[in-house]
Amino acid sequence: MHTCTDAFDCFVSRVLPKRTGPETVRLFRTLGSHVHLKADRQLHYPDDEPTLVFLCDGATKLVAHASDHREQVLAFHFTGDLLTLPAHGAHSYTLEALVECDLMTFPYAQFLQAAEKHQQVLTQLLERSTVSLQRSREKTLTLGRKSALERVSSFLLSMAERIGRGEGSEVKLDLPMSRRDIADSLGLTIETVSRQFTLLRDQGLIRTQGRSGVTLLRVDELDRRAGHLRVAA
Repeated sequence: MHTCTDAFDCFVSRVLPKRTGPETVRLFRTLGSHVHLKADRQLHYPDDEPTLVFLCDGATKLVAHASDHREQVLAFHFTGDLLTLPAHGAHSYTLEALVECDLMTFPYAQFLQAAEKHQQVLTQLLERSTVSLQRSREKTLTLGRKSALERVSSFLLSMAERIGRGEGSEVKLDLPMSRRDIADSLGLTIETVSRQFTLLRDQGLIRTQGRSGVTLLRVDELDRRAGHLRVAA
């Protein structure tokens, strides 16, 4: 568990440019609030305006809620991620801890107003926003055009890029989300997700260990299963 000072220092080291002056750092400190969440707990934030969240440690899921108790897992976030929680509109949103988490939260409008005075901070925000936009586009394609096997393969490759540990030619994952979370994120049923995991395991592309452990054994072949565009040499 991080203290408030530890959490803010983590934000400074990972988000603010190295040459950020002490006055700017103090300004962001006054805007930020430290929140500690236990697993399965939700972050409470004002629903009438966006909130900026920096994930100091842990893993979360962003969920959109529609009528008739329907839910959609929009995104998973991990240590070091910076995300924006939208204001409630046609849908409401919750950020839920998958494991024990430490967060720094900032009022979005005030944070952006402060960042506008510092070009390097704005550049950092733009770079992170570009990465998030690219992930959103990839997921839109995944949900709209890909088969179940391609969706699960794409998901595993995305997790390998973000939280994987390379060990030789293999990549090890410790997935903090449940199979239900994965299914909700990919627009599939739990049974379909389980079948795709079994198929990939039987084909020698992955190895599973317990509920959360997955080892990618043949990343290149898994990439082909994901339906990615092949770039000409």
